[in-house]
Amino acid sequence: MSDFNDFNNPQVANLPRHLRQFIVDQNYEKYTPVDQAVWRYVMRQNYSYLKDVAYYPYIKGLQRAGLSIEYIPDLQTMNDNLGKLGWGAVTVDGFIPPAAFMEYQAYRVLVIAADIRQINHIEYTPAPDIIHESAGHAPIIADADYNNYLSYIGSIGAKAMFSAKDFELYEAIRELSILKEAVDAPEHDIVKAEQHLNRIAENMGEPSEMALLSRLHWWTVEYGLIGSLDDPKIYGAGLLSSIGESASCMMDTVKKIPYTIDTITYAYDITKTQPQLFVTETFQNLIDVLEQYADTMAFRTGGSASIMKAIDSKNPATAVYSSGLQVTGIFSDMGVNSSDELTFIKTTGPSALAINGKQIEGHGKSYHKDGFSSPVGRLRNSNKSLEDFSAEDLAVYGLQEGQNADLLLESGISVKGTLTHVTRNADKIVLLTLENCTVKGDNGNILFQPEWGTYDMAVGEQIISVFNGAADKEAYEEITHMSTKKTEKLTYDNHTERLHRIYKSIRLIRENGHSYGQLPTLFETLKTDYRQDWLCAMEILEILQHTQYDPIMEKEVRIYLEMKASNEPDHKKLIDDGLHVIANPVTQLITEEE
Repeated sequence: MSDFNDFNNPQVANLPRHLRQFIVDQNYEKYTPVDQAVWRYVMRQNYSYLKDVAYYPYIKGLQRAGLSIEYIPDLQTMNDNLGKLGWGAVTVDGFIPPAAFMEYQAYRVLVIAADIRQINHIEYTPAPDIIHESAGHAPIIADADYNNYLSYIGSIGAKAMFSAKDFELYEAIRELSILKEAVDAPEHDIVKAEQHLNRIAENMGEPSEMALLSRLHWWTVEYGLIGSLDDPKIYGAGLLSSIGESASCMMDTVKKIPYTIDTITYAYDITKTQPQLFVTETFQNLIDVLEQYADTMAFRTGGSASIMKAIDSKNPATAVYSSGLQVTGIFSDMGVNSSDELTFIKTTGPSALAINGKQIEGHGKSYHKDGFSSPVGRLRNSNKSLEDFSAEDLAVYGLQEGQNADLLLESGISVKGTLTHVTRNADKIVLLTLENCTVKGDNGNILFQPEWGTYDMAVGEQIISVFNGAADKEAYEEITHMSTKKTEKLTYDNHTERLHRIYKSIRLIRENGHSYGQLPTLFETLKTDYRQDWLCAMEILEILQHTQYDPIMEKEVRIYLEMKASNEPDHKKLIDDGLHVIANPVTQLITEEE
């Protein structure tokens, strides 16, 4: 991306190319006056309620992240403020793949969906939106213990192995969320997408590492509570940004459970309110539980079970030999002995070799374009690992550059050919390169023959780590699978644009403190032409009550809204909550907190 905008933020500037591909422009001017009113309504509701139940002082957190209650945040302002906390922010198009989302967190960059929820989803949106991402995640970023956890779970999530089915599930969730947030999606399309998602969800098999880690992420970063079981406070972004669930979650009907490693056994449904929530005493406990789980993951355990996870993923993964050599590719096969120890590994298609996350020169995916296979283990009748051989040890085994080599591994795999190069890293041998080489399995099967070209034999007694993705992502050019399904972009008819202009007029009247004489005409138009609207009338009532400009009209607007509340069940809670905030002004509360 030559025109990449890093907002003069070091964290954003530091993002690698494979993550930059998801970034979209915020296009601030696309937010309509109704969008701005939706932001303001939700934020005023949030603050009115969250000041008592949020863990971190809500307004202080908003201000430190460059957010206000009045306006949808501008990405530059957010980055200016988050930069002081060692974080950054970028906008993306809806859901992005879980591994990429996690890696952004590892780079200390908040991923913010550029869109904002429609007014008919004002309490909760099935799709990621700017209210959830910025008003949910950003206010608590200022807490150092929390943001350390956020970046740490990101770095572990970026290594988590996922299954091919995880990606099917991600696509199905993304498609359903886009349909649900679209203005005119046919009901049968939504039902079809829901059935498709349910079919995939019911046939996932054993949950992958990424699926289990996503549960920990969900029950902490998205829906976490902190404190005691009797008096928990909200820190999860899903709760902080949902004016419906932030209130209902505190009721006794939602079970509160201490947060431990057992939380991993609780699956979640992204489309429903949560039946139980988990309470951690401290953010340090989140890191302790994460450590416990990370100790079971392939990137820390290695071995045959980890290679099996790589084969199941059907996506590029990296296996690390005990010598430090990293092999990246789509793993397709492996050999094991009677003790279930690895004897060889095999990738298919473009593969690459690296050390310490940097590709070895000449060993990129164009060179290893048809895959890579190599033994694992030590030489037969050797009391030390080949990777630890000194120059003298090599000489004893006849391993001299330019001479014929004849190697027999404990597994029974034999390698015969002319040794042309020994590649070392620090004090370890990582690679032997041979010409005219024949490799046979313990059963005599040919694994490599001279006509196939140069044979590069990885050196290492064990596979100590396996993780998702490439070792050197930049060199491997790992452009992640990106969904072709884009979020809906809205266009507005003349009738709707006229409503937008009414919203804009009311905002200007409120902010400038004059032109109150326009209010009766604006209200008349709302009543006549926009009977479905309730939020605009709410903003008119707010101005009238706070200015005492026209008590008779104020009474008329209030009765209009109260009648709507009693006749329109879907709007009753929204109108009642809006009236409550008008009666208990947020500006007054903010002053008290400060």
